[in-house]
Amino acid sequence: MGAYLLRRLLLIIPTLLGIMIINFTLVQFVPGGPVEQILAQIEGEGDAFSGFAGGGGEIASGGGEDGVGRRGLPEEYIKELERQFGFDKPPLERFLNMLWNYMRLDFGESYFRSISVIDLVLEKMPVSISLGLWSTIIAYLISIPLGIRKAVADGTSFDTWTSGVIIVAYAIPGFLFAILLLVLFAGGSYWQIFPLRGLTSEYYDDLSAFGKVKDYLWHITLPVLASTIAAFATLTLLTKNSFLDEIKKQYVITARAKGLSENRVLYGHIFRNAMLIVIAGLPGVFISVFFGSSIIIETIFSLDGLGRLGFKAAVERDYPVIFGTLFISSLIGLAIGILSDLMYVFVDPRIDFEKREG
Repeated sequence: MGAYLLRRLLLIIPTLLGIMIINFTLVQFVPGGPVEQILAQIEGEGDAFSGFAGGGGEIASGGGEDGVGRRGLPEEYIKELERQFGFDKPPLERFLNMLWNYMRLDFGESYFRSISVIDLVLEKMPVSISLGLWSTIIAYLISIPLGIRKAVADGTSFDTWTSGVIIVAYAIPGFLFAILLLVLFAGGSYWQIFPLRGLTSEYYDDLSAFGKVKDYLWHITLPVLASTIAAFATLTLLTKNSFLDEIKKQYVITARAKGLSENRVLYGHIFRNAMLIVIAGLPGVFISVFFGSSIIIETIFSLDGLGRLGFKAAVERDYPVIFGTLFISSLIGLAIGILSDLMYVFVDPRIDFEKREG
């Protein structure tokens, strides 16, 4: 297992490099970079030269037509902007500099916010972790008992109508379900039970410890429900199918022939083998909820997490934030993949990935 783990860890390096190369290359062909964003904002204010402070000093406006560049602004002004953003260097040099900085865990500073990328990510991380963690826990708490019950009652009316509910739940897009929850329970047209936005109330700091917990759970309920629905449906059917596969095997028939009770057969023999794939997939489910639905859910419920951070960075062409979050999320995803393999071995020590590769 040690050699396999070492190979997987070493594979992270070329994988991350490939991800960064592809995305950096694609960005070079996307119009409307940060320089263009700044120029558009300046023109929108009607004063191209007042109050600009980007580290390069003030640049006075010139009269006449000499030195006028894009958008009617002096060429020196535009070149100064490009120098401040680092676009005066060739793309290859900028890419190599970025990789060198990343190797030193220096992700740079946001173009449009006076804060480092790593501090920005750490600031937004708790919201996304809250969504991912609670959604995963609730999905497992519901899906495993329901999946086992459906496997035991396979073909009955209970199995039929619950399958219909699960299929409908899986078919409903997460954003549509989120909007439905807002309309029904957040004062849209019916009941004002839950808050409309945010993770905590404005008076959160003034509450007692119990009040803070209650306020947090009150705010997180609807976002968690909206992000749980797809994972809940998938996990339920996965649990049911895993149990059905094990129930038909010879060792189960033998255990029943020995006179063991149905609960003893189900939870003493079948459970461990059937739950292997379900439990081992826990890290993957968390990371899929963490990254998959965060943008939509955070936007609908006005939660300031990594999803909205990445979306805003893409719209604003905030390249340090885009590439920094991409690097961190890719690294987390690759690490979760290794953790999933370790979970398989932990749940069933008989699994040997080195022999499988051989």
